[in-house]
Amino acid sequence: MTATAPSATPPLPVHTAVEAIVARHGQDCRHAAKLGVDQVAARWQPVDGDAEAFTAFCRDRFVADPQARRRLLDRLETAVDAVEGHLYEIRRQLRWWTDVRTDTFDGVDDLLAKFDPAPDLSDQFYRQRLAFVALLNFPRTDLAGMLREGAGWSVERWAETRLAQTFGPRIPVDLSDRARRVSHEANVFVSGFHVPVGTLIAADGRRWLPTDRKLLAHWLVREEVKANYGSPDGLPRQRALMWVMARHIDGTIPATVMDGSNTLDWDSQRNTLGGRPASDLHGPQRYRHWLAQRDLAFAFDPLHPEAPTAIARKFDLAREIPESEVERLLTGLLEHPVRSRLSHWLSKRLGRPLEPQDIYFEDVAEVKPAEEMNAAVKRLFPDERSFQAKLPEVLRGLGFGDADAAFLGSRIRVEIARGSGHAMRPGLPEYGAWLRTSRLDAELGWDGFDTAMHELGHNLEQLCSTHFAPRPLLRNVPNTACTEAFAFLYQSLGRRVLGLETPDQAARAFHLDSIATMLAACQIAGPSLLELHAWRWIYAHPSATAEQLRDEVLTIAERLWKRFYEPHFGPDPYRILAAYQHMIGHPLYLADYTIGHVMSHQIRSHLRGRDLAAETKRITSIGCFTPDLWMRKAVGGPLSYEPLACDCEAALAAID
Repeated sequence: MTATAPSATPPLPVHTAVEAIVARHGQDCRHAAKLGVDQVAARWQPVDGDAEAFTAFCRDRFVADPQARRRLLDRLETAVDAVEGHLYEIRRQLRWWTDVRTDTFDGVDDLLAKFDPAPDLSDQFYRQRLAFVALLNFPRTDLAGMLREGAGWSVERWAETRLAQTFGPRIPVDLSDRARRVSHEANVFVSGFHVPVGTLIAADGRRWLPTDRKLLAHWLVREEVKANYGSPDGLPRQRALMWVMARHIDGTIPATVMDGSNTLDWDSQRNTLGGRPASDLHGPQRYRHWLAQRDLAFAFDPLHPEAPTAIARKFDLAREIPESEVERLLTGLLEHPVRSRLSHWLSKRLGRPLEPQDIYFEDVAEVKPAEEMNAAVKRLFPDERSFQAKLPEVLRGLGFGDADAAFLGSRIRVEIARGSGHAMRPGLPEYGAWLRTSRLDAELGWDGFDTAMHELGHNLEQLCSTHFAPRPLLRNVPNTACTEAFAFLYQSLGRRVLGLETPDQAARAFHLDSIATMLAACQIAGPSLLELHAWRWIYAHPSATAEQLRDEVLTIAERLWKRFYEPHFGPDPYRILAAYQHMIGHPLYLADYTIGHVMSHQIRSHLRGRDLAAETKRITSIGCFTPDLWMRKAVGGPLSYEPLACDCEAALAAID
């Protein structure tokens, strides 16, 4: 069922309501009264009452006294915190069976994951007047206003804005149900897209992977590519794996490969089974899920007149960084002159001309064999339970005091994810954070530990920004890029935790991290641009089919590769800029990774010579301001890729 915007509301007596407020409280409140009444009128519907009820509500619920307004802010802050926090925890628990690698209950787990105990919450906030009281008394400032004025606001003024912003459009129940279903189905598709590769052959015609091996696209295909650096047979195997990636992108994986029934040799480059061309192909299913996200976005568009596209909502409402600024950051990073020197250094490091898959090479630290890295992890953390038990010890080793290490470390629950690793914050201070990672069959392993350190960075941000923020309405960091910054920062400390990096190696480690971060940021900047360009095309072609969307995405991938990557990595037959599955499950998220890398490096550069633990706690506790203001408070300057590029330049000179 397609949701539509609410029917037009008859004109409301805004002027009459304002005059009634002024008559009761005096002329000094006219400006605030006009702003509040306009905000209420924008959301008022016939079900809320007639013109007389509207006027009476505005007159009776307007709070003019400053002390009373502060009391109202405190009351509503507590109420909203309780409602949303407990509902978040309920939803988080209901998803547990589909998020975590555990037993499966067909026909039940999906129902639980999609169950929403309050599907009409946004409408009930209005029907029961709570939202209207907030909008009548506190300004719902837009992004332009926050960027223009926010630096001069008090914590209380920021809390007022965040309270008003809590109450967005009134989402019809059918649309809320649909959004939950589309999101769940997309994420199930993504987490279940494991490509059987046991029959895959390299250029020499030989299989090399276990018969029952499956690789989650795109993540584990990429990780298997990275694992083959240094292997004598690594390059042809990487190329075969990259063709698996290409078949995933364009939907040409043979159907019998995907369902696991194929027993013939699969040549992924030629796409043959036993030497014969595959004819029954998987098809553009990922693009059908993308179109479901498109149709869902179109349904939400009329409800957001101030941000009438998915793009505007992501940048202006969720990310709070203007679209033009993010695009300038992405292109500026990819066009920076240091990239030429970086690609020359990387080619020298690999001992050959670069190929497309080398955009994934970012582990520039002295590489140890996988067996040695797994053994180093096993000595300290045999499995996820031991990692959880030793978290306070890990944090003490990173400089946290005994009290903070015990407090934070004891509030993180470690589990094995069904799909890729992720972290979930506590909805309220009385709850803990959840860390999800991967593992090998019999041990945690380096990949599981590396992912766990990334998610630990998320968890530390989540816990600190929950427990130590200035007030409940300012909990959390401004957007997901800010939390990704700490995830990347703590992931870079994994070798230190294992005892493979000593304090006297810190300067070299910083240089290596600068190079690795520049490589990682540039690697994901292209897919970030691709996703943005694809969504612009979607809005220009609202009736596109899955096949048309696929073809356009492939075209965009080719165009961006030729402009930003081909001078360094050569032609790309795989069109790998389109590989990221985040585009299906989490639309328009990818740029947060790029911004996160940039932020992470700025923070790490700021932390040099400073107390890691103390600064982590301080920065993550700043409060939910705009990212620009947050970064200025965190490191003393705006978000910029220049520190990363400059440090990469210095690192290349030092390492050479």
